[in-house]
Amino acid sequence: MMYGAIEAGGTKFVCAVSDEQLEIKERVSIPTTTPEETLKQVFGFFDQYTLTSIGIGSFGPIDVNEKSATYGYVTSTPKTAWKNYDFLGSVKKRYGIPVAWTTDVNAAAYGELKRGSAQGTNSCLYLTIGTGIGGGAVVDGKVLSGFGHPEMGHLLVSMHPEDDFEGVCPYHGNCLEGVAAGPAIEKRYGKKGMDLADDKKVWEIEAFYLAQALVNYTLILSPEKIILGGGVMKQTQLLDLIKKEFANLMADYVNTPALDEYIVTPELEDNAGITGCLLMAMEEK
Repeated sequence: MMYGAIEAGGTKFVCAVSDEQLEIKERVSIPTTTPEETLKQVFGFFDQYTLTSIGIGSFGPIDVNEKSATYGYVTSTPKTAWKNYDFLGSVKKRYGIPVAWTTDVNAAAYGELKRGSAQGTNSCLYLTIGTGIGGGAVVDGKVLSGFGHPEMGHLLVSMHPEDDFEGVCPYHGNCLEGVAAGPAIEKRYGKKGMDLADDKKVWEIEAFYLAQALVNYTLILSPEKIILGGGVMKQTQLLDLIKKEFANLMADYVNTPALDEYIVTPELEDNAGITGCLLMAMEEK
């Protein structure tokens, strides 16, 4: 049996096929442009194979409520060409096979739970900090959803005493994504994060916001593992700063696991999402 996976990001689609042992036979990267242009290339790739099922982890927001009339749609995305687009329906129509559907970060969380940093647990949270901030969670071995999927990047946070930045989120201004995503760093300082690596104050402020979010996620979900990925986390000094600020903010109120084991980076690195998509495809009936 062969399984397909689509990790649909705002910049690129990563598509892959694997066997039953999750060994990837081929993968491609396709620029995210319009639905018509992008899916033409996606279909051209998958048409070479006879697939049993496909797993999709998509940029959002998306509709994951199976009772909704727009289930499977990309909804209020800033990528206007994709707004209110029936992504899932297009793939199902093309292939007529089972298709698993969730967010890209939920897929990454699932991949890390099954094959990465959270192996051996029943729950984890995956947060990606890059062009945007998004989070996914697995609870009792299942991807978390309600009437919709988590939108952890838009959590409201308290401003750092030395930061008067207004934020870049078009919806909320200074929510977590608005003050801590890559574009927020660049707009605040006039430089990309990679060019600010030696400025300790930049990363102390960044850690202050991210640690606030992790405290709130911990208090609400109590995940067994928190995994931090994305381009901003390539700043290796940031992880320890986040742990330090997390301990300060939590103030021993909750007895979490040891922070070096609790707040970690992805063992699967940039393959967490595509791995999760393949796993979900294999389990889709």
